[in-house]
Amino acid sequence: MKKAGSKKSAKGTESLVSIKTVDGSLLRGKINLGDEKRVSDIFAKSKNPFIVLYDVTTQSAESKVMIINKEHIVWAEPEEDAAG
Repeated sequence: MKKAGSKKSAKGTESLVSIKTVDGSLLRGKINLGDEKRVSDIFAKSKNPFIVLYDVTTQSAESKVMIINKEHIVWAEPEEDAAG
């Protein structure tokens, strides 16, 4: 059964997320779940201090890829309709 907000692609399982950082930036992009089943697993289980977002949109611009230190994230919210 496919989780809401995630979809399979050639890159693996991806999920659309919104992220708020400590400086107040709001980022919206895709995250590759890799071997994890949920977005929360990326934050709770992974020992890697960084996450990689791609197809990112910010309040002021669009970017292809952003690498974000998890310590700078206030909250992250999986989007329900990533399949679009």
